[in-house]
Amino acid sequence: MSHQYLLCEKEESVAVVTINRPPVNPLSTQVFQELSHIFHELDADDEVRAIVLTGSGEKAFVAGADINEMAGLDLVGVNKMNKMSRAVFTQIENTSKPVIAALNGLALGGGFELALVCDLRISSEKAKFAFPEAGLGIIPGGGGTQRLQKIVGQGVAKELLYFGEMIDANRALALHIVNKVPPDEVLDTAKEWARKLAQKPPVAMQMLKTAVNAGSNTDIETGLTIEAACFGNAFSTEDRKEGLNAFVEKRKPAFSGR
Repeated sequence: MSHQYLLCEKEESVAVVTINRPPVNPLSTQVFQELSHIFHELDADDEVRAIVLTGSGEKAFVAGADINEMAGLDLVGVNKMNKMSRAVFTQIENTSKPVIAALNGLALGGGFELALVCDLRISSEKAKFAFPEAGLGIIPGGGGTQRLQKIVGQGVAKELLYFGEMIDANRALALHIVNKVPPDEVLDTAKEWARKLAQKPPVAMQMLKTAVNAGSNTDIETGLTIEAACFGNAFSTEDRKEGLNAFVEKRKPAFSGR
């Protein structure tokens, strides 16, 4: 599948995926299809150990869904598009490798939802965040009402969802929506984090992600059972032996991904 709206560059063990629909990179049916395809490819690529997702230009990461496309849809059409968005967001959320959002500008509506499904979020100082859907007579449909409250709590989530007002990067950092607001180029910081994660044992990283993601959607006892299973999977790898031996021998481990 050729990608009309996505760019992908691989630098050592890091893949950088850029949504390229300037000036504001809106999400359309075509973009969702391309995101699904490229994340499927990257998930299966053993040479890629971490992924950075960003938007082109300096104005926006993703400034929401393609309103022009949505305005022409009936209920059946918009439900189909909404179902696709939820499926793609869940796919990215459950990608076996760490996914870092490099938030280079506006993250609104569906763009905010896309950022929330990434494991880590690095924001530029000029980025702004909002769920403006209520002002348009709709509500978020790609998981925003559910994922946001898990990060900021129900009260703050309702404030952001009900009023739909923009918040800046510093408030997003204070609310733990983003992990870091670097003073320098946001993409450089995201790549730096991705390179560090790419050096870690892949199976252990996958098991960490599975334990956190799956455990967050269940009760504590079930979550502990999931954690124990993931622990066992990681412990059975050759990388576990290499990691422990390297620690004892006081050297840097050379993880093989097995």
